Amino acid sequence: MQSISWQDFEKVELRVGRIISVDVFKEARKPAYILQVDFGEEVGIKKSSAQITGLYTLEELVGKLVVGVVNFPEKQIGPLMSQCLITGFHDEDGEISLCVPDRNVPLGAKLC
Repeated sequence: MQSISWQDFEKVELRVGRIISVDVFKEARKPAYILQVDFGEEVGIKKSSAQITGLYTLEELVGKLVVGVVNFPEKQIGPLMSQCLITGFHDEDGEISLCVPDRNVPLGAKLC
């Protein structure tokens, strides 16, 4: 594992957002959703592709708090321009489980 400095870590903008809409990403090579996530007033609403269809339904995702990296450059994923990276962990079956705060925190709050 490569070490990084504290200053490197501080450059990563890991923020809390609330999923406000979810659509099936029909053009994706692997099953995925298109998420619109509200990261609060400072960051705004950003779109992301998320391969989380194995553990989550569209209905249960709307309103869920998530943690996202909001300062990566935009990335073209098929017809979608992804504006952030929603974080998660692979479970024992290879499905992605979202990284979420366990309490209600303000939208846009930065991981510390």
